[in-house]
Amino acid sequence: MLDVITLRVGQMAVNCYMVGSVIIDPGDDAEYIMSHLPKKPELIIATHGHFDHIMAAFAIQKTHNIPVYIHAEDIFLVNRMKESAEHFLGIVTDPTPEVTPLSKRSIAGLTIIHAPGHTPGSICLYDKQRGVVFCGDTMFRGGAVGRTDHSYSSSRDLAQSIRKLLRLPSQTLLLSGHGEPSSVGKERPFHVQ
Repeated sequence: MLDVITLRVGQMAVNCYMVGSVIIDPGDDAEYIMSHLPKKPELIIATHGHFDHIMAAFAIQKTHNIPVYIHAEDIFLVNRMKESAEHFLGIVTDPTPEVTPLSKRSIAGLTIIHAPGHTPGSICLYDKQRGVVFCGDTMFRGGAVGRTDHSYSSSRDLAQSIRKLLRLPSQTLLLSGHGEPSSVGKERPFHVQ
């Protein structure tokens, strides 16, 4: 049985994942997330800097005194979190978390796959042992992909990132930032030309 806890949080129904002592994409509702922690968290990782994936990061970070990691190329989005949340959802959020740029190829047993396109610093986190990849908003079940209509997005980069993910073993479970799980094998026909 896969020992990954999935919580759907916030108005934008972000999938927040907890695997071991790692929290991935704490989108909103810090109290709810913390009430479901299987153990004391050691770190938070954001798959990208969009506000809907990080609004609970500040409260969890301060409560547990843990780092928040994100790719350096998405820090500009973290810095816009408050204004973006107010613009898109009409809500006032906690302060932005203090972030640490990812500087390794792996962290906490997860291989970091830089997957630009949706945002310049989008990453996917591959857990070979569990046979799962946390793919943020890079790709979704049923052939859907992350938006690339932002000024900083790139459909060309996204297509290359998806090709990287489709090289993983077919049975690899895809856990995306929104929606239901899929697998590399199930998604490959949507993207192979």
